[in-house]
Amino acid sequence: MGKEKVHISIVVIGHVDSGKSTTTGHLIYKLGGIDKRVIERFEKEAAEMNKRSFKYAWVLDKLKAERERGITIDIALWKFETTKYYCTVIDAPGHRDFIKNMITGTSQADCAVLIIDSTTGGFEAGISKDGQTREHALLAFTLGVRQMICCCNKMDATTPKYSKARYDEIVKEVSSYLKKVGYNPDKIPFVPISGFEGDNMIERSTNLDWYKGPTLLEALDQINEPKRPSDKPLRLPLQDVYKIGGIGTVPVGRVETGVIKPGMVVTFGPSGLTTEVKSVEMHHEALQEALPGDNVGFNVKNTVAVGVIKNVEKKDPSGAKVTKSAAKKK
Repeated sequence: MGKEKVHISIVVIGHVDSGKSTTTGHLIYKLGGIDKRVIERFEKEAAEMNKRSFKYAWVLDKLKAERERGITIDIALWKFETTKYYCTVIDAPGHRDFIKNMITGTSQADCAVLIIDSTTGGFEAGISKDGQTREHALLAFTLGVRQMICCCNKMDATTPKYSKARYDEIVKEVSSYLKKVGYNPDKIPFVPISGFEGDNMIERSTNLDWYKGPTLLEALDQINEPKRPSDKPLRLPLQDVYKIGGIGTVPVGRVETGVIKPGMVVTFGPSGLTTEVKSVEMHHEALQEALPGDNVGFNVKNTVAVGVIKNVEKKDPSGAKVTKSAAKKK
């Protein structure tokens, strides 16, 4: 996957068990991001744990604890390509206990894909006063994510299957809520899909021949290209910092403004720690420079204790994780 395509970040949000990880995993599988043998292994593992329907979600739910609980806990990053874009997917947790992780992921996205459970009871739970369909949509708008795609998922499990009436009912109710939040529902595609069966993910489904709008892949290609302020000073909010044996300290996050490249001297805030960037990578590929919108890991010169960067927030309330930044040394 080269850098010639524009890079965008997509956050997949929605109520717990709406099918976020399954839909995302299936999409990545269909777009060639995962070896068929790997999916077969996931299928076998899922079947052994009596969770056959979780096989695509296994792609994203890599932590053993997540597998056993059947919910996404951390923010899993994955990638795929559309005709127009090079995409990083941020699969955000839907479980209410993990809302903090969801905020970290959403704040780094260019477009939100809201997954809605279309089944009887499933939709109602998500859109209820305490449901994550409402909460996630509100958070996405509040965090500045102005582009959205809505997926009416599990259309293969509506009553009757692939019900247009159910789809119309969901579109009407969700549109009304999104308008209250601040979105313009007329500009949001509502795509009826089955994340598990694959209906309307990449190709049009004959099961949904009453639907004339874009597939999920086409809707992703219709995202407006975000403006990238690469001429401003470097600002890179950190998502995490890793200590990797044989390599050293690797902070990771998304470039918001400016560029980062090997040889640059950067300063971490609020600690004021200054060091040199040795290398920059995106999805395990070395970059000569990373631009705004790129989710990167960068190796810094000398051994910097992870705690020096990460634990600053314990001493200084202003040093919360999402506000930490790296800036070009003047």
